[in-house]
Amino acid sequence: MTTPTDAQLATLGAAFGTFARRYKLSAANLADSPLNEVDTQALLYVAEHQDCGPTDIARFLGLPNTTISSATDRLAKRGLLERARMEDDRRAVALRLSSEGETRVAAIRQAYQDMCRLMLDPLTPQERETFISLITKIVFNDH
Repeated sequence: MTTPTDAQLATLGAAFGTFARRYKLSAANLADSPLNEVDTQALLYVAEHQDCGPTDIARFLGLPNTTISSATDRLAKRGLLERARMEDDRRAVALRLSSEGETRVAAIRQAYQDMCRLMLDPLTPQERETFISLITKIVFNDH
């Protein structure tokens, strides 16, 4: 296997930079009060794992518990998350999306889908399959 060239790295970096800016700008337009990336990812995790705890989110995102605690505090104050105490352990907190949180998650998912569509639209069907295969290989490659 050969090492990527400096030109390849520069081209990839520029493409990722442009894509990230477009993605972040589209996500910022979702509501009057945009969320930072940690808050967004925490909401998405809770949407898939109702009644999870902050520690579960921290472990999944690979972030300190204090970071997630701050994020869940912000999200609860904004009315996007609800906290419930567990009956068997009153110290534990179960997180759920509020109805406003569910609406926000639906908008985030739609924005993600729209961005993916924009990314794939210029490609032929074969190029799409190749791109998806390659990006999947990169993302799930365990080093």
